[in-house]
Amino acid sequence: MHNNFRAIGISYRNTPLDIRESVTFDEFQTKQFFGQIKETLAIDEALILSTCNRTELYYFSDHDRSVELAKLVDVFHGITDHPASGYFHPMDHAEAVRHLFEVSLGMDSMVLGDIQITNQVKKAYQWAADEQMAGPFIHRLMHTIFFTNKRMVQETSFRDGTASVASSAVNIAEQFLLTFTNPKIAIVGLGEIGENVAENLKDTQAEVTLLNRTHEKAELKASELNFSVASFDHLDEVVRASNVVISAVQANEPIITASILENNHHPKLLIDLALPRSIAEEVSDISGVILYNVDQLQEKASKALEERKAAIPQVSSIITDSIAEFNNWSNEMEVSPTIKKLKDALEEIRKQELARYIDKIGEKEAKILDKATKGMIQKVIKLPVLQLKAACKRGEAETLVGVLNDLFNLEEEKSTSK
Repeated sequence: MHNNFRAIGISYRNTPLDIRESVTFDEFQTKQFFGQIKETLAIDEALILSTCNRTELYYFSDHDRSVELAKLVDVFHGITDHPASGYFHPMDHAEAVRHLFEVSLGMDSMVLGDIQITNQVKKAYQWAADEQMAGPFIHRLMHTIFFTNKRMVQETSFRDGTASVASSAVNIAEQFLLTFTNPKIAIVGLGEIGENVAENLKDTQAEVTLLNRTHEKAELKASELNFSVASFDHLDEVVRASNVVISAVQANEPIITASILENNHHPKLLIDLALPRSIAEEVSDISGVILYNVDQLQEKASKALEERKAAIPQVSSIITDSIAEFNNWSNEMEVSPTIKKLKDALEEIRKQELARYIDKIGEKEAKILDKATKGMIQKVIKLPVLQLKAACKRGEAETLVGVLNDLFNLEEEKSTSK
């Protein structure tokens, strides 16, 4: 098991978007691919993490399979013109373990501290478990990562605040709507930022309406997220009827003007994410209207980002602690077969010796003798087990395993007991 965990990966850091898009895996493809690597490369423990920013394959193997795996990804996706295989970066055991920790905690995300990645990692783990591709190592590793994530949230400010403009907008909107009973949100414009806002609002308690110049796009997004749709021609009415309006529309001049809201009697929040601006500055003079523009949100996001950056050393140190703990467990897993063989060998001696006397004594004495000999064996084995575990931490278990095998003829025990 030791040092056989490896990975290959591409990400936004080293691979163009069109290449990344060509090798993403959904749930069905992930499970299909598991079947292929099992069959062609005899890999039976693996994890595939695929998001818009990265595709990474973690696997267990005695041999480095990075070249074959990367080529198999191309074949699987039917890519011949611009192969992705050349972009995949291979990682050995220690790098793969550390990298998976950092990715899962949002340390390697495009938006530092991105909260979505943890859920994506959980999903990847679930798919591996569904296909029996998560063995003891991956199970333990993932649970250690999720526990580390909890520690990070509790002990650092790494997840405080929102570090992207879209999530800042959603944050402000949700705070504003806390006092409303049936709040209404309108999202105007579904370019990249508008879409991002819509996705960030998918679990909101408010009624969300989407408006876009291309109506089909709004309908498509609305059915995906279970939102309502309104025609762009009805913009004025929707703006008047909504408690929050988030505009991310590309326009040369403001499309939401003060005249639309001149008879406004309700608290209203307008958020302008467009450049050039799509909401006229003077709407903020209207009673009850609060207006945020992209610069103010950027400032909030940048402040959150600075705080997150400041927390990086603390998060790194928590990850280092967790990896050390995980490595101890992993090393102990290495020696547990030896411990079991030693226990079995001593138990065999005990039973043989008991059998010589059992006919000569009564039931009561037999029970006492059984208990006494068990106690002796436990005491005899205690020190070798402690020494083995200590040797694991020092990385010297192999020598001790060899000595125990020789002393108690454990390899012989194994072959004769089969």
